[in-house]
Amino acid sequence: MSFPLASIAIYNSVVFGVFSNTERLMRQHWNRGSSQSPDLACLTVASMVAGFVSVGIGGPVDLVKIRLQMQTQPFISGNLTTNQRSSMINCQKNYKGPIHCVYWVLRHEGFLGVYRGAGAMLLRDIPGYCLYFIPYTVICKWLTTDGHTTPSPANVWIAGGIAGAISWGTATPMDVVKSRIQADGVHSNKYKGVADCISQSYHNEGLKVFFRGVTVNAVRGFPMSAAMFLTYELSLKAIRATKVKSDH
Repeated sequence: MSFPLASIAIYNSVVFGVFSNTERLMRQHWNRGSSQSPDLACLTVASMVAGFVSVGIGGPVDLVKIRLQMQTQPFISGNLTTNQRSSMINCQKNYKGPIHCVYWVLRHEGFLGVYRGAGAMLLRDIPGYCLYFIPYTVICKWLTTDGHTTPSPANVWIAGGIAGAISWGTATPMDVVKSRIQADGVHSNKYKGVADCISQSYHNEGLKVFFRGVTVNAVRGFPMSAAMFLTYELSLKAIRATKVKSDH
């Protein structure tokens, strides 16, 4: 968990920064030709851009996390040859930590190996962030009473929590596919891509395999996202207040 913990601040600052700045630029561009601002269009484009950019940082982090976690799991050798078993064992021994894992993947799988599962992650994060930022914004506006320009901390907490539960719950099927592809390089290489992983998983385990952990993801997503949005909004408020004081 050291690698995700060390990178989570950078990851979230980039995602929230890309979203908010893209939305602002979209609104400025739209307002030049129309007096009405397309809230849903701006939110959708900004969310999609944030989801796309997030893969650049989150892909390698997720890969390392899953590879290190997989080392604790026993593998089924099946009909593998002695050389294949030996290769698996050496692979497991070589993952001594997150940095060493990155080095090992770069050495044996190349640069693209670090982004194994990026396609599945794009299919997870682009719609996932649309179902993250759009519900949050809509619920915040709905909860904010007349006469208030900004939502209260309680409203931010509720809206952020609901948005997180929706986003993580609906992203579970593609998250399963992404994790399987990223873990594939540890013990074997049986998936040729996203479509092949979906096909094999469905053929071998049925439709329910794509919804494993959906309840846990949704329940986890509520407090995690609620705290994240609340921290984000309070931080912005504090920064703006400091800027106003400095200007005076």
